[in-house]
Amino acid sequence: MNVLGLLLPTIALVLIGYLLRRYGVFGQSFWPDLERLTYYILFPALLFSTLASRPLQLDQASPMIYTGVLFMGAGMILGYAARWLFRMPTVSFGSAFQCSFRFNSYIGFAILGALYAQDGIASFGLLAGFMIPLVNVASVWVLAHHGGGGVFREILGNPLILSTFAGLAWAALGIPVPEVLDVTLGFLGGAALPLGLIAVGAGLRLVIPGRQVGVVVYLTAVKLLAVPAMAWWVGGMFGLQGEYLAAAVVMAALPTASSAYILAVRMGGDGPLVASITAVNMLAAIATLPIWLALLK
Repeated sequence: MNVLGLLLPTIALVLIGYLLRRYGVFGQSFWPDLERLTYYILFPALLFSTLASRPLQLDQASPMIYTGVLFMGAGMILGYAARWLFRMPTVSFGSAFQCSFRFNSYIGFAILGALYAQDGIASFGLLAGFMIPLVNVASVWVLAHHGGGGVFREILGNPLILSTFAGLAWAALGIPVPEVLDVTLGFLGGAALPLGLIAVGAGLRLVIPGRQVGVVVYLTAVKLLAVPAMAWWVGGMFGLQGEYLAAAVVMAALPTASSAYILAVRMGGDGPLVASITAVNMLAAIATLPIWLALLK
């Protein structure tokens, strides 16, 4: 398992986005349009196609799902504590809160596929199917509440949440995705990761203001150390083994998803702060992910 080989392409795409915007290859009006494309079209297509094509096997995987709820809850509690620890402005807090528990599912699928082939991918996909609605609802709720938006309007109209529940419902019905639709969604979803990471890079601030260093370090430690430690401990209590334990621990140990930045920007939050946390997460995960993977052997 070459974790560095999985993370470096991700970091490279973020860097490409940063360089493209910094040196003016595209006009400034291009980047908001790119964010809207990824947020409203590409990421929803990816979520729906991933979830709709995977059968639900809740009887065998329920302890893994319980573990996911608990480590996500721990991340949310620790992330919420940042509001008082650092006396953050409400908009900045609402944006950064999600960085304590969101996960980069693309890297997760790659790692589980390398570890357990199709069984690993299916286990991670099932866990992601339940965790994605949880993290999206929590992220949108706090961001809308602290950003002054309409909470219920944002949740009910959020394309990430809608596409996730639609995919789960489709999978529960057991209806095959028509080939034409599956191929079309595959094309759209395939563009979500690279363009989403480029959008993250475009909003990246490599120099973090002094007043935000503590926030970035704290939330990175929560996401990459405290949350996976919780997953490892709770998973052991539930007796998880093999691909189920790996799916839980890897998901908990993944760096923050690029969709956190896109969500913050689209909802009027502090995009630069989230981009900084995301970038630091990706770099720090190069050191922390191999440690958690070693515990799975």
